[in-house]
Amino acid sequence: MKLRFKHQQFQTDACNAVCDVFSGQPKLDSFSYIMDTGRQSADLITTDAFANPQIALSKDNILRNINAQQIMWAIEPSKELAGIDRGEGLNLSVEMETGTGKTYTYTKTIYELNLRYGWTKFIIVVPSVAIREGVYKSLQVTAEHFQQEYGKKIRYFIYNSSRLNDIEQFATNSNINVMIINMQAFAARGEEARRISKPLDTFKGRVPMQVIAATNPIIILDEPQSIAGAVVRDKLKEFNPLFTLRYSAT
Repeated sequence: MKLRFKHQQFQTDACNAVCDVFSGQPKLDSFSYIMDTGRQSADLITTDAFANPQIALSKDNILRNINAQQIMWAIEPSKELAGIDRGEGLNLSVEMETGTGKTYTYTKTIYELNLRYGWTKFIIVVPSVAIREGVYKSLQVTAEHFQQEYGKKIRYFIYNSSRLNDIEQFATNSNINVMIINMQAFAARGEEARRISKPLDTFKGRVPMQVIAATNPIIILDEPQSIAGAVVRDKLKEFNPLFTLRYSAT
């Protein structure tokens, strides 16, 4: 049985509202750099990797674009980019009613950000394993639908500290790449959660978090109200996000 997806205008509006924040940003190919390959033999000297290009817009331009969206949707205009001024980076909040297709909307937004601006590296952070599995399933069932619409598919995977080759491919693949990770996998106290921030022999002595951070990923927080606390906020900074999208269910 094949699922068919109907275009909903409010989902398109939510997607456009985010993408239009960056109106004026040039579309650029992924920034190519030489990845840290760790300990390796002499015949493997360099490996190309790809990162999201930096935002070319000034803070004033971004704020004007945000204000334009807020005015359009009858939201009180922000006077400043508070997150940037606090050293937390650019954070954009999107609030959607429960059951209106939040995961579908931010998946569409990933494709649209790639189409308009060329960004290819995304991390979806979720508050629980159950939501993580639901997001993974959603990416599976919508893959053909979005391929028909955008002519390409996302390469997606669930972070697993025992499958570090996925992280290497995340960095070295130039197509749209999405890593799904639950917050316990990087912000808990256990040894397993700490592995992402430690040099690993199984990863040629490299630190997984550093390899991810070099790609300047765009972070999508699914249900950010459940991803709270100073520890989580500090760990999120280690991903070196280009910006963060916060999708809340109301």
